[in-house]
Amino acid sequence: MLTREFLVSVILGCSLSAFASARDFPELRVPDCVGVNIHFVEPREGELDMIKEAGFAMIRMDLGWEHVEKRKGEYDFGGYQRLTEALKKRGIVPLYILDYSNRLYEKNRSVVTPEGRRAFARFAAEAVKALASGAIVWEIWNEPNLKQFWETQPSFNDYFLLVEETSKAMRSVDPDCTIVAPATSGIPFDFLEACFDRGLLMWIDGVTVHPYRTKNPESVLEEYASLRRLLNRYSPGESVPILSGEWGYSIHRYKGLDVDERLQARFLVRQFLTNFMAGVRISIWYDWHDDGPDPNEREHNFGIVKYDYQPKEAYKVATVFNHQLYHMRFINQVPTSSTQDFLVLFGDGDRGALVAWTTGDPHTIFLKQAGVKTEAVSMLGEKIYLEKRGDHVIVPISQDPIYIPIARR
Repeated sequence: MLTREFLVSVILGCSLSAFASARDFPELRVPDCVGVNIHFVEPREGELDMIKEAGFAMIRMDLGWEHVEKRKGEYDFGGYQRLTEALKKRGIVPLYILDYSNRLYEKNRSVVTPEGRRAFARFAAEAVKALASGAIVWEIWNEPNLKQFWETQPSFNDYFLLVEETSKAMRSVDPDCTIVAPATSGIPFDFLEACFDRGLLMWIDGVTVHPYRTKNPESVLEEYASLRRLLNRYSPGESVPILSGEWGYSIHRYKGLDVDERLQARFLVRQFLTNFMAGVRISIWYDWHDDGPDPNEREHNFGIVKYDYQPKEAYKVATVFNHQLYHMRFINQVPTSSTQDFLVLFGDGDRGALVAWTTGDPHTIFLKQAGVKTEAVSMLGEKIYLEKRGDHVIVPISQDPIYIPIARR
């Protein structure tokens, strides 16, 4: 192991971070704001229990317009009602995506006509009525900046008009319902600014983005900072929540990034931690379950469980993450002497934990001993015994995060 020693001082006993409250968004606490994307209405036996046992407190799922309104004005939310109740029993909050078109009203996979907008808004309002049995986050559309999801050409103006009409209809049913948008692919600043300039922020409670990339998760931090600056321009004096509504890494050979099972697991933990550092209020990992059996098909291999539901390493590390930091709030990122090294502090009452990792080569760091315990836990849940040297604890760090318990006074 390469050794590059430096001193890091950890301030113990500090007060928990307080973020501006938002309508029904969870606190920056594990696992309240952490979830996975699913693709089912009727779960297979034990599937929701697997999600719960991994510690996830949220799911994200499509609520397709065409699936529930097959005849004009007739809605069948039965499957979603059963799913919502099953989630509620397990303490899991759904984020439902009100999405895609309906050939009863629109010819393409988009909503661009006045009749279509009115019909989509009615569908959304009916969904709020039918599923108003607990906390739900509602998202309007998925990735409208892509031609794949908004045919024949993405249009920020048509999308804004849809959000405006839909939000009015939903709030007429439930003034306090939580609405987020625009669920963009990536963080496309031109599209986002055009939406904000048109008035999108008047109609939503949080901004969802999908920060997919072929680089490490920490590379998103500057983009989040730029998005925050943009939001502050259009909502001065307010703190509009940023949400990571969909983001994951497939086990696949990308250009410049070969993701195997271990790297996917490593990036899952670091993705969640990066979002906490950026103050992102919801973090949804894509995906829960592999969408197909082909190991060479990128879209088949995003899951944290395989096509046959056998857990991957990503499932195990998610479980360790959610249990090691259970009920702890994000406090702060602890400064280090290297931009490649990360220390993140979580706490709840007199319980605390540091999470440490690097994007560089393995090496050691020194932590002041006061409050820092000498039995740490690896990303995969294995015990790691730390050496003392004087009044410091020597911590070996690598690209796999480790959990270091601390006592907070």
